[in-house]
Amino acid sequence: MKVTVWNENRHEKENPKVLENYPGGIHGYLANMLACDDIEVRTATLDQEECGLTKEIVEDTDVMLWWGHGAHEQVPDEIVDRVYEAVMRGMGLIVLHSAHHSKIFKKLCGTTCHLKWRGGARERIWTVKPNHPIAAGVDETFVLDPEEMYGEPFDIPNPDELIFMGWFNGGEVFRSGCTFTRGNGKIFYFQPGHEINTAFQNENVQKIIKNAVRWACPIKKNIELSCPHFQPLEKTE
Repeated sequence: MKVTVWNENRHEKENPKVLENYPGGIHGYLANMLACDDIEVRTATLDQEECGLTKEIVEDTDVMLWWGHGAHEQVPDEIVDRVYEAVMRGMGLIVLHSAHHSKIFKKLCGTTCHLKWRGGARERIWTVKPNHPIAAGVDETFVLDPEEMYGEPFDIPNPDELIFMGWFNGGEVFRSGCTFTRGNGKIFYFQPGHEINTAFQNENVQKIIKNAVRWACPIKKNIELSCPHFQPLEKTE
């Protein structure tokens, strides 16, 4: 399996706390966490040529993870279109935390993806679909403290499946783990991961991301998207 972890890599340059939490940056930390015998991981960042997402790299990716926050609009539309087409042809996409406002997620959802937010909250995540592959080995409930609060309403289409719900100590709730299908591609949105907190160090969060990567990996990818005039396979009278 070939995985590409994309991160805008801007907070790492602006706030020492981010590198303190995640040596090598969020992208490097996630890549090291995912790498194993059957997963080959590369990273890509905003300041690389073509945002690190050349046509060759995207076509060679089975599952892409996307973390972004303050530089969504700096991702060129042509790169967004490239990733979008790859998802439609079968590539899996894991959308993390503030990437709810990324161009690619909004394009795939067709909505604003707006939500409520505030910092410094305590979150309890509930596994509401424990028999789903993404929930394998995950506790029924676990706590992230602190974590940035994301609250409803969350302007997304109705998910295919709701796997995790978040409750915050201010009384807010949030659909923290949702799946979608677009074309031939599987998508998982997962809410934890504010850059100055340590959610990605949490054992349950790591299990969820690892499970999601395997769930989203296509049996077949780069499926041609076309609308041909088709001849009948059998004789018609």
